[in-house]
Amino acid sequence: MAAERVIFSKCKNEIINGISTQIACTAFSNYIFVVITQYGKMGTLISLTPNVTSSDISKPIFTTKVLLGNDEALTHVFAKNLVMFVSQEAGNKPVLLALALKDKRIESIRDMKEMIKSCQVW
Repeated sequence: MAAERVIFSKCKNEIINGISTQIACTAFSNYIFVVITQYGKMGTLISLTPNVTSSDISKPIFTTKVLLGNDEALTHVFAKNLVMFVSQEAGNKPVLLALALKDKRIESIRDMKEMIKSCQVW
């Protein structure tokens, strides 16, 4: 009898605006873990949790919480922009995001989002 894989992971490395950017996406049974780094380390750890209201179950409200690192307003904005779609596509699973960025321009964030889509494990 073959063992069934419990954890699924994909990684990608690209140059975005001249900076090496690594992304790793891992699907666990109860959440998705996404690492985006331009420093080679995890950096700030952010939890993105969907809060489904009874009035509209198809459109949850997402709550972000910095678990480790600098708790800045821009960090919450990046987290929602980068991984909200991951939670929605994964059936509203919570997402844990590790974020360490040198380049925080909107064009770079869009490119990173495309990289995440190409590492789909959910």
